[in-house]
Amino acid sequence: MIPTLQTERLSLRPYQRSDFDTYAAFMASDRAVHMDGPLDRDTAWTWFTNDVATWALYGFGTLAVEMDGKLAGGVGLVHPPHYPEPECGWFIYDGFNGMGLAAEAGRAIIDHTFATTNLASIVSYIGERNAASIRVAESLGARLDPDAPAPEEEGTLVYRHTRNSAQGDVA
Repeated sequence: MIPTLQTERLSLRPYQRSDFDTYAAFMASDRAVHMDGPLDRDTAWTWFTNDVATWALYGFGTLAVEMDGKLAGGVGLVHPPHYPEPECGWFIYDGFNGMGLAAEAGRAIIDHTFATTNLASIVSYIGERNAASIRVAESLGARLDPDAPAPEEEGTLVYRHTRNSAQGDVA
């Protein structure tokens, strides 16, 4: 079952078919550059359905992020075949940037994942030029793991989230 999670400001809920147009528009934009974008609509549909299917395949996945009833982004875990480990990622739509939503949603999905799975750690694969996502990962207590394999050989940093960092006990 796909959960709905609540934070102080956000509702993280299962994707609905009606979310796709906003998702596809984001993926087609230059803002999706750190997610292998811009993507055409057909590729965006593949990604969207993958985000939904991951829940059935792994027991974790991606959720839509809503703020005040408006679609604000997405957050969750994915594990496609070419990823060495399950990866936590986030994206925020135009108009919702700079409000700390990625970190708030990231904390909620990471805490939920550690509470409901036996994963010892989760990674975030972040492009070395994606300063905003690096800041989010670090604010969540993730630490750079230079020895971890990444899906791309060059330009990808691996940040590791552990159960201790999820609980705020950052060493």
